Amino acid sequence: MSRFLFVVPPLVGHINPAVGVAAALEARGHRVAWVCPDPALLGRLAGPRARVYPCAGTADGERPADLRGAEALKFLWEWFLVPLARAMAPGVRAAVDDFRPDAVVADQQAFAGALVAERLGLPWATSATTSAEFGGAYDGIPKVAEWLRSRLGELREDIGDPAGTADPRFSPHLVLAFTTPELAGAEARVTVRHVGPSIAERPVADGFPWDWLDPGRERVLVSLGTANADVGGRFLAECVAAVRERAHRVQALVADPGGTLPPATDDKDVLILPSLPQLPLLERVDAVVCHAGHNTVCEALWHGVPLVVAPIRDDQPVIAGQVVDAGAGVRVRFGRVTAQRLGEALDTVLYEPGPRTAAARIRAAFRAAGGAPVAATHLEALAADSHLRRPDEQAE
Repeated sequence: MSRFLFVVPPLVGHINPAVGVAAALEARGHRVAWVCPDPALLGRLAGPRARVYPCAGTADGERPADLRGAEALKFLWEWFLVPLARAMAPGVRAAVDDFRPDAVVADQQAFAGALVAERLGLPWATSATTSAEFGGAYDGIPKVAEWLRSRLGELREDIGDPAGTADPRFSPHLVLAFTTPELAGAEARVTVRHVGPSIAERPVADGFPWDWLDPGRERVLVSLGTANADVGGRFLAECVAAVRERAHRVQALVADPGGTLPPATDDKDVLILPSLPQLPLLERVDAVVCHAGHNTVCEALWHGVPLVVAPIRDDQPVIAGQVVDAGAGVRVRFGRVTAQRLGEALDTVLYEPGPRTAAARIRAAFRAAGGAPVAATHLEALAADSHLRRPDEQAE
């Protein structure tokens, strides 16, 4: 049996796909450990029995709400991704020394995992929780692409192998893409293994009012993810207004972690909570309104649910474009959309056949790809091909 060390940032959407893969590996008898700057978050998502090595690093700092495009990307790298890699690197190295993995599984944004593995000669795989960069997202802005390469080069000098050449976002050994070409498109600039979404059971807090759901109305789930609580107030309010205009036939479940909306008491049309049990709800809703986060989009389409996407920043415009190009949803402008436009988009995905048909097609492709079990099989092959053996095995 092999040992796998998962290196992840303290972000829910990046941890969740890895959890399913780790569970599949453990079910086959392999040993799994984690490195994460937030052990409590990792334990909540992966379970209290997960072996977690702590490390330095924090979650994404607050960005100015009006940052978009290249400026938002630059902020993300300068104030989060690069400092996170430097902070995590000593903890990753200590975990490797103690756990002695046969392979490292590094999240696409946890550069420390890839660079430390490269420095130590360990095989490593990329856990790609977004497909936005596979198709050359920055080809049209070469200055941005060169700036990113420069930042990665500086990181390699500090924590990686200065003689190394691999982009830490894309392992030369194995890139696990939690999507399929039916959504991401067929053209990719790097070699990837399309395994489809990694969907694993998650703990659901007691007390959710399941009897609130009205079987006589369509149901819409509204979520902007966990990282956008500070910028979503206006958008969520417009969503609520759009649903209230259709309350005779539509209900909405709204995730409002920032408490930006007034509480709704005994409201039979709109349920507003700080968090929602997303996976079980996706089995029961008819449409999703979201920020085009890769995790939410793929989980919705795994269930064949069409989307209204309102990208905010980072990779979200690319993912929103994938949804629209695939025919599985409608795009609206996050910063300027009105209740009227949101209502029109909802009517399209709820009542026109095209988006639902496309969502069903992607659902079939996702499930055929195999998900976490297939990803685990690829990782087993990577570990088996490794020429680096643990000292205790060399003595056997």
